[in-house]
Amino acid sequence: MPDTGPTFTVKLAETEAELKAAQRLRYDVFVRELGGGGDLVDHEAGLEKDRFDPYFDHMLAYDDGTGEIIGVYRMLPGERAAEVGQFYSEDEYDLTVLKNSGRKLLELGRSCVHPDYRGGTAMYHLWNGLAAYVTEREIEVLFGVASFHGTDVTALAQPLSMLHHNHLAPPELLVRAQPDVFQSMDLVAKDALDRRAAMVQVPALIKAYLRLGGFVGEGAFIDHKFNTTDVCLILDTARMNDRQRRIYGGA
Repeated sequence: MPDTGPTFTVKLAETEAELKAAQRLRYDVFVRELGGGGDLVDHEAGLEKDRFDPYFDHMLAYDDGTGEIIGVYRMLPGERAAEVGQFYSEDEYDLTVLKNSGRKLLELGRSCVHPDYRGGTAMYHLWNGLAAYVTEREIEVLFGVASFHGTDVTALAQPLSMLHHNHLAPPELLVRAQPDVFQSMDLVAKDALDRRAAMVQVPALIKAYLRLGGFVGEGAFIDHKFNTTDVCLILDTARMNDRQRRIYGGA
């Protein structure tokens, strides 16, 4: 029989042990690999965590062969954000336009996959799990910050400008970086863009949202704590065409 590669199970974390396993993978990726940090990061135990974790649902992808968690995603439905008093990304972005829309919102974040499983089907399985979660809860708008590695905006001028010129959200979805941390993404004139070079610098997760018809908010946020440059991604499920729906639903 040919080796078809690992198989995966995707589920929501139900126990403290599962949450800790997710935080352990996040530590390996965001702290050890990418040089990030944070107020509640537990370096002794090797856990990347924050005050929002208890309010989020945590989606886990397991390798059926090893039983190890190799991919995670966390999700905060709008009604639960009211309990915590804000969405995670509200420190970075003014989300008023989304919160006043009357639509069912879901904030996504902390998506990561173990290095050994990148480029395979692990992320595809996580997306399938996310699609099922969104369908079951009748979520209408998904959003969250996604990151470029590093904090030098001059090095990221091409991809940031490409996102600004070609993928800016329409007014009814246009969130904006908070005034005191606003970093313009309009750094290169549209006619001076090298789209191919720009796309090479765009992380895979952001490309995936763009393929689904996703948009970006106005302005970036330089996150020195996590050593990243963040953009806000917004995906309106009502605007997805049939082809995008099929990609998203894993058909």
